[in-house]
Amino acid sequence: MAKVRDTAILEPNGEKRVFGPDLIGDAEQQIKMVHGKSYADGRRGDLTFKVDDFVYLKVSPMRGIRRFNMKGKPAPRYIGPFKIVERKGEVAYKLELPSNLSGIHNVFHVSQLKKCLRVPKNKHHFGRFGCAGGSTYTEHPVKILKTSERVTRNRRVKICRVQWKHHTEDEATWEREEELRATYPSLFASHL
Repeated sequence: MAKVRDTAILEPNGEKRVFGPDLIGDAEQQIKMVHGKSYADGRRGDLTFKVDDFVYLKVSPMRGIRRFNMKGKPAPRYIGPFKIVERKGEVAYKLELPSNLSGIHNVFHVSQLKKCLRVPKNKHHFGRFGCAGGSTYTEHPVKILKTSERVTRNRRVKICRVQWKHHTEDEATWEREEELRATYPSLFASHL
C-alpha cells in the first residue's frame, strides 16, 4: 500500500504551508483544544450567604419603574447594607429592613442581592437624603455643568449635564433642556 505523502510549499517569507493528512490532523487538534476550553467566567459560582452577613439590595435600574419608592434622578442601583436574618429555601433570604421600609416584603431572591464586602461599623441612616414617609426623597438640580446639542434624524435636541443635590459632579446626568426649563426654571436664571 502506498503511503500518502504530505505536500509542503515554501512561502516567500520562509513559512511552510502543509497540505494533506498533517493539515487535517492539525485542524482536528485545534478543534479539540477549542472545545476543551470553557469561556465562562471561572470565578462564577452559586451565590450563597450566611445568617448575619450583610448584603446590598438591588433597586430596579429600568427607567419608569420605581421600586421601594426610590425616585428621582439618579436613583441608586443598590440600597443597604442590610443584615441577613434567615435563609428561606435554596435561593431566598430574609433581610432585616429598617422601619421606613416596613411596607416591603423582606424575603428576596439571591439575584437581587449583592455581597457587602466591608461590614458597616455603624448603622446606615437613610435620613441623610432627607427621606419623607415611605422612604422617598426629592432630588433637585444644583447646577448645569455643560450644555450640548444632540442631532437626530430630523431635529436637534438641546441637552444639559446636570449635577444633582446629593451627588458629585462625576455622577451628573444628561437631561433634555426643555424638560429642565419646564420643571426647574430657576436653574436657568442662575446659569446665565
